[in-house]
Amino acid sequence: MRILLQVVTDASVTIDHEKVAHIDKGFLIFVGFTQGDDLTIAKKMAEKVCKLRVLPDENGKTNKSLMDVCGTILSVSQFTLYASVKEGNRPAFTSCMNKDEAKSLYEEFFAYLKTLMPSAQSGVFHADMDVGLTNNGPFTLILDSKELFA
Repeated sequence: MRILLQVVTDASVTIDHEKVAHIDKGFLIFVGFTQGDDLTIAKKMAEKVCKLRVLPDENGKTNKSLMDVCGTILSVSQFTLYASVKEGNRPAFTSCMNKDEAKSLYEEFFAYLKTLMPSAQSGVFHADMDVGLTNNGPFTLILDSKELFA
């Protein structure tokens, strides 16, 4: 499982000119799954995101979590996090979890994330979404479950 996390001052998801999700300060996370990912991994990743101390304290040091600053999360499914451009110039998606399994796991991941961060919002799985954000910092991290929990 991979998560691309961006610290934002605001973020939103629009589908067909209709805003379906919006947050103010917090994290915009793009979430992708590969074969072998499961709910255990998804829960660990959700917990990691919520506990990350990457926000500034009163001294400007990255020492506070999202919960410490009353922020929230906008979660967006993103299968292309497992795209490969190793060969040629066109991405291959053979490492991506199949759509049906990914949808189920994403829904379970987001439901668990909501237990940790009740204000969390989500885009719409497999929809053509316009994602808008104001990246703060900029501060962007890539979390890979194989590196974190191997």
